[in-house]
Amino acid sequence: MRKLLITGGTGSFGKTMLRDMLKRDIDEVRVISRDEEKQDALRNELRDSRVRFYVGDIRDRESVDRAMVGVDCVFHAAALKQVPSCEFFPMEAVKTNILGSENVVRSAVAHDVGSVVCLSTDKAVFPVNAMGMSKAMMEKLAQSVARSLPEDAKTTISMVRYGNVMCSRGSAIPLFMRQIKTGRPITITEPAMTRFLMPLRDSVALVHHAFDNASQGDLFIRKAPASTIEDLVIAIKELFGRPGHPVEIIGWRHAEKLYETLASAQELAEGDDMGDYFRIRMDARDLNYQSYFSEGDQETRRFEDYHSHNTQRLSVPEIRELLLTLDEVQAELEDWEDGK
Repeated sequence: MRKLLITGGTGSFGKTMLRDMLKRDIDEVRVISRDEEKQDALRNELRDSRVRFYVGDIRDRESVDRAMVGVDCVFHAAALKQVPSCEFFPMEAVKTNILGSENVVRSAVAHDVGSVVCLSTDKAVFPVNAMGMSKAMMEKLAQSVARSLPEDAKTTISMVRYGNVMCSRGSAIPLFMRQIKTGRPITITEPAMTRFLMPLRDSVALVHHAFDNASQGDLFIRKAPASTIEDLVIAIKELFGRPGHPVEIIGWRHAEKLYETLASAQELAEGDDMGDYFRIRMDARDLNYQSYFSEGDQETRRFEDYHSHNTQRLSVPEIRELLLTLDEVQAELEDWEDGK
């Protein structure tokens, strides 16, 4: 891999992927995003001549094409990710997460890019909200393009799917820490909710696993532990030495789930257990409808969905230990101690 393009490269995940790639033997990393202010801040922070910034929007095929010329690999992270925002503005989710993703994938194919990895989410499985539905359609679209390519195609299209990334922008852990530090009650929706807990480093490893191992149309999932929201809050309060900090239950937000699913039983029946990862292979059947309506699948019943209620459940001490491995949490704790 000599030249990499990251869409949405100024977001939490995109920046982490960018920094990781700069530690490797790579000639150039291109970042395309809409926010010139974030690009300028990142440019001044990194000061690395290998990084090239493109102001553009994946909704605009022409701006994607400009950034795609001569690229070896693409990591597609640009998306609308906030569940409430997508609920209120679903067509914006369609334009970015579906139509924008089509621009990225088709542009990569047109420019003979070697590998494209598209970022998806657990919310795409059994989706109940607009964000998850748009990501599920993104997966279907990417696989549709992959299915249409000839066997000797130069481009391999794959996807990765994961749950909550710890300390990503707009996520719960930074909110809870901020509420403790400002003396406000910690606001949670439902204490019994479970969520996967994945450090950014593991999600970056998942992307590299896809680049290294993908066949046409593959979807990769990294196995991850989970916790209840209640236990996560207890662990954070203990880290900050505030076990009695007040908690306010505000009720469920728009289109939330009690637990998140990373893979359905049907998908796992078509998948491979790779140890730390699942590989879900693309359904490669063509438009021979007999394969859909006349031939059943006896394997599915041997599996169950893989979700945050039945994965490894972390205890409060285990959550606390995991939190202490995160640079963001360490920085907040140091700031907290300095401010006392």
